[in-house]
Amino acid sequence: MSKKLVQYYSFLFVIVLFLLSGCAEASSSEASLKAAKKDIVVNIGVQGKTGILPYARDHKYFEKAFEKVGVKVTWNEFASGPPHFEALASGRLDFGSVGGTPVIAGQSGNIDFKAIAVTADGRKGNSILVPKGSSIKELKDLKNKKIAVAKGSSAYNFLYMALDRAGLTDKDIELIQLQPDEARPALDNGSIDAWSVWEPYVTTAVFQTGAKVLASGEDLNINAPSFLIARTKFTEEHPDLTVLFLKTYEEVRRHYVENLDEVAKEIAQSQKVDVKIIETVLKKSDPILSPATAEFSKAHQKQADFLYSVGGINKKLDTSKVIENKFVEQALKELTNK
Repeated sequence: MSKKLVQYYSFLFVIVLFLLSGCAEASSSEASLKAAKKDIVVNIGVQGKTGILPYARDHKYFEKAFEKVGVKVTWNEFASGPPHFEALASGRLDFGSVGGTPVIAGQSGNIDFKAIAVTADGRKGNSILVPKGSSIKELKDLKNKKIAVAKGSSAYNFLYMALDRAGLTDKDIELIQLQPDEARPALDNGSIDAWSVWEPYVTTAVFQTGAKVLASGEDLNINAPSFLIARTKFTEEHPDLTVLFLKTYEEVRRHYVENLDEVAKEIAQSQKVDVKIIETVLKKSDPILSPATAEFSKAHQKQADFLYSVGGINKKLDTSKVIENKFVEQALKELTNK
């Protein structure tokens, strides 16, 4: 073999070793990154059976996405928005989906969290229901009536705003604090005269018992955005996982809205509920994933100002202090460039 050929093969051998070494280092780096996250558990809160997060849980979308980076996912079920914030405050929850009023109550209670995305404009979410055959025909007829609501929920703020439209206050009614699983039987057996609640409880009661919608957010033109929330410390320690959470949510949301008939059948079968109920709920839900735009921020601030004016919260808030758009903006940008 010639000297030049020997030199060539020697050079080629060095290059191959260098490339293999680089691959090994990259592989080692990826392994180290995954190992560094192996003890991280992402705790996600969920309520109800028909939203994006319940659907994602049933199909393990988040488990699959986070498994790729060596992170585990656990789910925590809540009856309404306010309990999410108790869990956030104690460090037992990292992400959740709630209405605007729980966000306001959480901020008022000095809980350390961020509202990281808007998930709905809230116009169709809340309604006041009365039982079949009720003599209540207008909002003003609620005077001196027993009305159930989950305190601190989006339906709580909606009730106060609806009463205000009718020239009434909470002093004109008997407010009964009930979670949805308690309020529905109370409405059915006549223990209460009306119920302020959100979907899917509204449509389910209408279909199953003949309950009537006295007023909805759409009727009253009340814009009340809902949010994805996150524990501040988690977002600071794991901004990459916060973006991953939002990207996964958006991918599920797109599948959800593009396949409503299929999704409705799946949910109806798993919950053993009439598919027409689920179809109606899904068509009314209109889920989005968006930064808190100027319009959404203004509507949310208006809610907080109203709650303060009627004594629903004990201090005036600047709601922009808990809104954080950078994660959802990054998530949507990465999905667009994908």
